[in-house]
Amino acid sequence: MREGLLDRRAILLHESASSREEAVRRCGQVLVDVGAVAQPYVEAMLERERTISTYVGEEVAIPHGTAASKQDVGRDAICVVRFPGGIDWDGERVTLCVGIAAAGDGHVPLLAALAEILLDPDRARALREATDPAQVLKELT
Repeated sequence: MREGLLDRRAILLHESASSREEAVRRCGQVLVDVGAVAQPYVEAMLERERTISTYVGEEVAIPHGTAASKQDVGRDAICVVRFPGGIDWDGERVTLCVGIAAAGDGHVPLLAALAEILLDPDRARALREATDPAQVLKELT
């Protein structure tokens, strides 16, 4: 994964959310807080989620904005937000959200790297069960 995409401040491992929408909002706000996106990007993430679920398997979702929202991206970035209690994601259980902000096609290699991790059950479990940001950085870099 490209250096600089994951700011340590964008790794939150002990969050809770009562719904998929609340979880997406939390991810979006983390991307806003680290200066990667403007506030309207959060609504675009929700719009994307309403159009098609971002659940990818292994209790992981990858919320991201729409093509039109690329104008709200200041720099490519990801956030990793863990919800240990789990969230009902349209009938699937999600415990980990990897929020993505990409202005161009920067999300394509990022999605490929995430897919590689998720295809390895041990790495996927390590990511889902991480309790320290250093563990997340180790798996994703």
